[in-house]
Amino acid sequence: MQYFNLAPGPGELVLNGNDMNASLQKNISRQELRQLVRLQLQALLEQNNLSGAKALLGPVQPADIAEAIEGLPETMHALVFRLLSKAEAIEVYECLDSSVQQSLIEELKRQDVLDLVDKMSPDDRARLFDELPAKVVRRLLAQLSPAEREATALLLGYKPDTAGRIMTPEYISLKEGLTVAQSLERIRRLANVTETIYSLYVTDTARCLTGILSLRDLVVAQPHETVGDVMTREVVYVHTDTDQEEVARLIQRYDFLAVPVVDSENRLVGIVTVDDVIDILEEEATEDIYTLGGVQAGGDNYFQTNLLTVARRRVVWLLVLFLTNTFTTAIIQSYEGILSQVVVLAAFIPLLTGTGGNVGAQSSTVIIRGLNTEEIRAQGALKVIGREAVAGALLGLMLAVVTTAWASLFLRQSWSIASAVGMSLFAIAVLASISGSALPFLFRSLGFDPALMSAPFITTAVDVLGVLIYFNLTQAILGL
Repeated sequence: MQYFNLAPGPGELVLNGNDMNASLQKNISRQELRQLVRLQLQALLEQNNLSGAKALLGPVQPADIAEAIEGLPETMHALVFRLLSKAEAIEVYECLDSSVQQSLIEELKRQDVLDLVDKMSPDDRARLFDELPAKVVRRLLAQLSPAEREATALLLGYKPDTAGRIMTPEYISLKEGLTVAQSLERIRRLANVTETIYSLYVTDTARCLTGILSLRDLVVAQPHETVGDVMTREVVYVHTDTDQEEVARLIQRYDFLAVPVVDSENRLVGIVTVDDVIDILEEEATEDIYTLGGVQAGGDNYFQTNLLTVARRRVVWLLVLFLTNTFTTAIIQSYEGILSQVVVLAAFIPLLTGTGGNVGAQSSTVIIRGLNTEEIRAQGALKVIGREAVAGALLGLMLAVVTTAWASLFLRQSWSIASAVGMSLFAIAVLASISGSALPFLFRSLGFDPALMSAPFITTAVDVLGVLIYFNLTQAILGL
């Protein structure tokens, strides 16, 4: 049996095997290697070769083991998990998707679950408890160690999606009077029970945050200097009720490894680390993308949600769009007389509505993204909408020229109809750009998520107005 060995290197995983040649080691990608390991692991488990499976997982990083477990049949999840050492199991468990974490809680023995949950980081534990049924959470909370129960209860007491909910209370605090040598000794004692040692926080006797310094600051300072001599007193921090997206933007803006979290009395209660921020950014981006597509995210892994739930979430927007499109049908029906006289007009309706919907979707996408990243905060709404209107006019002009020329060839020199189609397309492009840029601002002013003004909704709205513009312009130009 041939095994694949994943050994972390600078930016890649190296494949080692007795029968693997050098060219394969150079050409195989990281993703392909993970896939090979998953297939190899599944084959070993199907052969009941547990010792081989354990040897295969030995050098693999926890995140890669978690991915391998998620790709296996559900019946094998607990089996692989029991092959890991206790320390490995805790790290792997924190990397797993919440749905897999829940299934493992049901499959593993009661004490195994308690050991795992008790050793998890408080912020990861709180995130897990958010996904579990209330009955299971109460049972697990009651059996945690007193210190871990208190830490978890603290986080669960804050509102979801805030700094207080995602922070960890495991940090190192120092006092201004400590010398550099004493501080380094304290870090050595607490390093194994804290989230990070690279960012250090200075507090007074009331636990109020007074300064910050890095491990680098301590290392380069003289042993006899005090923390007060080397710390920075101008501290960037967030409050427990600060939205998690704002926390992520703050860490991104200042390139922090962690940001301190204080309560209403400026007392340090925890920190949010950069690894948590990466998860937040991914979650928020996923939520925005789903919303833009008219799909309710629901907070679950979409591809692991049962199909009935998936259909229920997606049908809501589809019903809204279906009802909105009935207006398009009604408008076309009301202009039945014009269509009966010039039947060829019907051939251009899909072209006009489709192009208008695409232009509106482009405008709404860039505006919604700009609002979420605060790139357009300094610019007023009218300025942004005006810019998009000009862009829509330029796009409309270019598309109108092409469409008029194409329509005239299609209609064999019927310039009046071709010009009506071109002018309609120009007007629709301008309308779509204005609508796509203005409606997200309107939604935000009403307190809704701008992403709710999603591309499907704008497309449908532009369809209705576009058909109305088309028939009115055509009627005026052709004198019908």
